[in-house]
Amino acid sequence: MEKWYLMTIVVLIGLTVRWTVSLNPYSGAGKPPMFGDYEAQRHWQEITFNLPVKQWYFNSSDNNLQYWGLDYPPLTAYHSLLCAYVAKFINADWIALHTSRGYESQAHKLFMRSTVLIADLLIYIPAVVLYCCCLKEISTKKKIANVLCILLYPGLILIDYGHFQYNSVSLGFALWGVLGVSCDWDLLGSLAFCLAINYKQMELYHSLPFFCFLLGKCFKKGLKGKGLVLLVKLACTVVASFILCWLPFFTEREQTLQVLRRLFPVDRGLFEDKVANIWCSFNVLLKIKDILPRHIQLIMSFCFTFLSLLPACIKLTLQPSSKGFKFTLVSCALSFFLFSFQVHEKSILLVSLPVCLVLSDIPFMSTWFLLVSTFSMLPLLLKDELLMPSVVTTMAFFIACVTFFSIFEKTSEEELQLKSFSISVRKYLPCFTFLSRIIQYLFLISVTTMVLLTLMTVTLDPPQKLPDLFSVLVCFVSCLNFLFFLVYFNIIIMWDSQNGRNQKKIS
Repeated sequence: MEKWYLMTIVVLIGLTVRWTVSLNPYSGAGKPPMFGDYEAQRHWQEITFNLPVKQWYFNSSDNNLQYWGLDYPPLTAYHSLLCAYVAKFINADWIALHTSRGYESQAHKLFMRSTVLIADLLIYIPAVVLYCCCLKEISTKKKIANVLCILLYPGLILIDYGHFQYNSVSLGFALWGVLGVSCDWDLLGSLAFCLAINYKQMELYHSLPFFCFLLGKCFKKGLKGKGLVLLVKLACTVVASFILCWLPFFTEREQTLQVLRRLFPVDRGLFEDKVANIWCSFNVLLKIKDILPRHIQLIMSFCFTFLSLLPACIKLTLQPSSKGFKFTLVSCALSFFLFSFQVHEKSILLVSLPVCLVLSDIPFMSTWFLLVSTFSMLPLLLKDELLMPSVVTTMAFFIACVTFFSIFEKTSEEELQLKSFSISVRKYLPCFTFLSRIIQYLFLISVTTMVLLTLMTVTLDPPQKLPDLFSVLVCFVSCLNFLFFLVYFNIIIMWDSQNGRNQKKIS
């Protein structure tokens, strides 16, 4: 009874922080002609309510795709339509075709805030609570602490409630998928993950680990018996869920192709804005975005992405385990973020979710990564005037991790899950006994650099000839951190000979 009482308090704390952040001016408020992501979400409600399904993704006089045209899968559109029906019931002016563009009022802001909070309450938060409750070999207090730290992760809160999006829906579905396949409810897990992909196409970052883990399970059961039956069931589940989601768009070939064109806009280029990945960072030195033809950029990004995630995926397929699955989710999502085509700064949230899932396994490194992931979005957060919420939520998250996980005491080779790797290296270099100290020094350098860069960005004006200097430095420093983490997580995966034995697993 006490456990659920404390869990309720933790959830209320998470909700309070979310609501408080949402009280800030929303993205693009009072800034025509495009306003911001808040207006994008409202506009999609306007379009889905007033136009027939076949016009949702097509350019027309009633649906100017240059003005926040729908560019997410059908499930996002259906969600917008559902919200639009509620909005119509409250105040039809909120979704009136054409005349509602850029609509701003306190009542409408309250409504939009509520839609994000309700989505969190229905999908994301229950998945977080259930996931943490199912963790094995940790105490009840640690499970509750895990819930608190995940719910306090500032990156997701600031983007969904400050910048204004519904990332918690797709991430929540993905987490339900992780729960399902980790608990051997493979069909339910597959269904949940299909819903995640059909809500936001960026969930493809997580698709290969799901595929490899489930395929590995089929191999383990034997492809001439139970494994083949499971494979057929999984295939039917995936196909059926996609057909149901896409059914209104399968009526004509051009309908399907237009939706796909909107979901994968190759013409937008290799990256957008200042994103902390390889291509944006390297573009400072060599303008690859301008020099290389578009098709070469596509091939290059595909090759780098595929090669960087291949070892972890092969290992997971041959040796499927719940622990390996979670770490491969991190590694693959990070590979996509660093090397793939058309990456947004907010896509780092797709890496942060699986990192949150290993918070109790490697608290020091997980906390460090989640701090860097929030810092990497600093240019966007400052643009949305979210400096104060960013500082407060980041400090709250960091203090919670330090208090409940004692992260500075979890820096030994064993706690960092680098013991097997260190033993392997010491066979050739007996003096290699300083790895944990190096990581501690790197943490101090990383945090110090992030703090200094934040202060410089806020207090100093960049040189006139280099107006984007601080934004570029934020991206470059974050990218270096992410490259280090990519190597680190791959080391854990490749040197994990025990397949997660003696590790905390999901029951």
